[in-house]
Amino acid sequence: MTVPASPTKSSPIAAMPNESSNLANSQSPSTHSSIEQPPRSNRPKPSRFKLTYDILMIVAISIDLLLISIDAILMSGFSSNVAGWLALSDALNWYQNTLHDPLRTAGGFFTIFLIVELLVRWAIAVKQKAYYRWFFFPFVHWYEVLGCFPQLRALRLFRVVVIGRRLYQLGYQVLPQSWIARIKFYIELLLEELSDRVILTTIDNFRQQLTNPETHKSFIESTIARNRHEIEAALLSLLRTELAPKLQALTASPGGSNMIAGAMGEAIKEGLANTPELRRYLRMIPIAGGLIESQLQHVGHNIGENVVIALNERLLDAERLDALMVAIASGVAQIDTNNTALDTLISSIIEDSLTEFEAQVKVQQWKHQDMLNL
Repeated sequence: MTVPASPTKSSPIAAMPNESSNLANSQSPSTHSSIEQPPRSNRPKPSRFKLTYDILMIVAISIDLLLISIDAILMSGFSSNVAGWLALSDALNWYQNTLHDPLRTAGGFFTIFLIVELLVRWAIAVKQKAYYRWFFFPFVHWYEVLGCFPQLRALRLFRVVVIGRRLYQLGYQVLPQSWIARIKFYIELLLEELSDRVILTTIDNFRQQLTNPETHKSFIESTIARNRHEIEAALLSLLRTELAPKLQALTASPGGSNMIAGAMGEAIKEGLANTPELRRYLRMIPIAGGLIESQLQHVGHNIGENVVIALNERLLDAERLDALMVAIASGVAQIDTNNTALDTLISSIIEDSLTEFEAQVKVQQWKHQDMLNL
């Protein structure tokens, strides 16, 4: 419930009682902290009367819930069958006819006591202005209000937990440390198993959705469209760190530059030699025709080498090469998603990722703890 803040108060629920704040804390992830020693709270210690009252309420509610549970078990048909097998029907009948009604009456008086005690605490809270509005109390202590109904008496256990947690935070050893550690272990075990089931179910549903061609295509298109800038940046980074240095190193080295230049010169030389018209015209020149042909091929070879060297110096300049890398990365990032090879690659990556994630989720971490001594 949200209420506008009053100018005379710093916080609407800053003065909520300890039961509500401790119940909220017990449901938060921070309760999974270390439990080596009971934490020492910086809050002022409660009075001896309040401590004694809290302890008495824990004992009284625990006894009440124990008696309710025993009575429910003994009044069930299962107990009658078991008593018949064990020849204890007379003892069970004596309990059902003699003790059942007094226990129900005592439980009714205890319920009346809890209702009166709740109303008294509500009145005290209103008098002390512990809440921003007087009607906040039953909403904060909802488990106590509902626990007053006979059908929901099990909710009284919440108050036992809240009081016990508050005493524990104040530094009092409510339960043995081994019990607390084991309770924490089984709570974490339950939460882990439940979360694993939810995650595995989600993975299976996602796999089934990807089997639909339209859904699969839409997923790939939306994924690439949202990440085109990141794809371009990743490609550009790879080109700058991998391709550009190798090209520059290849052309900068004497062997690499001479190899490319020589190959280009030989290609031009072969092209001139394989041009029949040129050879026919040169052979028409008496005496000097063959010499001119040989020199022309040599000149063509040199021209090819010089052209390659000049291109290397200009095209592999740092600025021009980087501009080329940017253009390549930008072009690849605009790739068409209607590509079978791309679809296969992304499908394989998604499937491998889901399989690996599923295998990690299936690892039961609680089995690797020392609590079970496995």
